[in-house]
Amino acid sequence: DFPLFTPVYSEDVGSAYTQIYKHLQTDLENNQRWQPTHHPFTSPHPDDIELVATAPEKVRGLHYDVVLNGVELGGGSIRIHNAELQEYIFRNILRLSDSQVDSFSHLLEALASGCPPHGGIALGMDRLVSILASVPSIRDVIAFPKSAQGRDFTTGGPTPLD
Repeated sequence: DFPLFTPVYSEDVGSAYTQIYKHLQTDLENNQRWQPTHHPFTSPHPDDIELVATAPEKVRGLHYDVVLNGVELGGGSIRIHNAELQEYIFRNILRLSDSQVDSFSHLLEALASGCPPHGGIALGMDRLVSILASVPSIRDVIAFPKSAQGRDFTTGGPTPLD
């Protein structure tokens, strides 16, 4: 059971990952903001739906990992398939601006049209190859390595959201 949302504290704001989520909720009492633990489309655990509005820090997410001998090979999640819930999370938990929510209007419209529960998974072939090659790091086998700050040398990503 992993949390759906992760607090971001002021000392974390400078990292490349948290820069993407600069627009997230700010709680002035403890300078806390929320970011998705996996991604903003991960579904809450069905038993925790009521907690989304009242105690987001207690909501468990439906995300998972594939692990081989203690090494994570990939991960995924069951996605939100309810337009109202997705929009609530965008607006009230992540505090996206109207223009940011509008950039997901195609998704919200599709969800509102009726979408079955669905999920996905992404396997890290580089991790599997590093195990098969008996090398200690994926950096020895990865085709497109990232910097220590998580930046992509090819595309310059991640970049802040508009």
